[in-house]
Amino acid sequence: MNATPSPTAYVTSADGTRIAYDAFGSGPAVVVVEGALCQRAMGVAKTLRESLGARMTVFAYDRRGRGESDAGGSAWSLDREVEDLTAVLDAAGGAPYVVAASSGGTLALEAARRGVAMERLAVYETPFILDDTFRPNSPSLPADVQALVDADRRGDAVKLFMKTVGAPGAMVAMMPLFPVWKQLKGVAHTLPYDLAICSPFQQGTPLPEGYYAEVKPETLVMVGDKSPTYMKNSQAAVAAQLPHGRLQSVAGQTHMVRAKPLTPVLLDHFGLA
Repeated sequence: MNATPSPTAYVTSADGTRIAYDAFGSGPAVVVVEGALCQRAMGVAKTLRESLGARMTVFAYDRRGRGESDAGGSAWSLDREVEDLTAVLDAAGGAPYVVAASSGGTLALEAARRGVAMERLAVYETPFILDDTFRPNSPSLPADVQALVDADRRGDAVKLFMKTVGAPGAMVAMMPLFPVWKQLKGVAHTLPYDLAICSPFQQGTPLPEGYYAEVKPETLVMVGDKSPTYMKNSQAAVAAQLPHGRLQSVAGQTHMVRAKPLTPVLLDHFGLA
């Protein structure tokens, strides 16, 4: 497919914040929700755009504070992020399909838990730590990263995040040498947002009983079969709580989203295989 995304369009969230998005392809609408450090120009939407766009209209948006979206008409909160996503869903037709990865999956699940309408939902490796098979994250991590951002130590904030999520030390040390480093530092101020969304579920304790019991859409929870045990266990726990949840292991995959193995799984879940 040689088509290009539509020109950037904007929706206005409930607090007045402009949220940027574009659309690609044709067919039923699917909204992509990015995770930490990602935006539509360098995230899951870019990875999946062409493969899903052959059958669907892919709506990609920049979460607040990233890319072409505004920083926010009010102080950040999870409520505001849910409102932003709702505004994009409305622009995509009101109740489209949704695919979300990593902390974007946490956000999408929270929106669904609050009753935001979606046709079907697919999440890939929501980054929870729900048992003792991996060290828990420090409860102070969001504040620690915020302090680095406030001190204009954006590179250190990114490095702390990368170390926390298990990036090899050599990779973390080498990252400033790559062109993408400037882009990562450019959205470092949004890391505390994603950490605040996920931190309550990264303490090595089970999900609150019935936490996702009100999620209405049929939801596919995906995990890479090469991902660590704690990730596999946490995805199974999420799927088990969902009234219409289904767990699927994706062969040969880790936390990195790749189009070739995920696209047929997504199209099957969305009834378009």
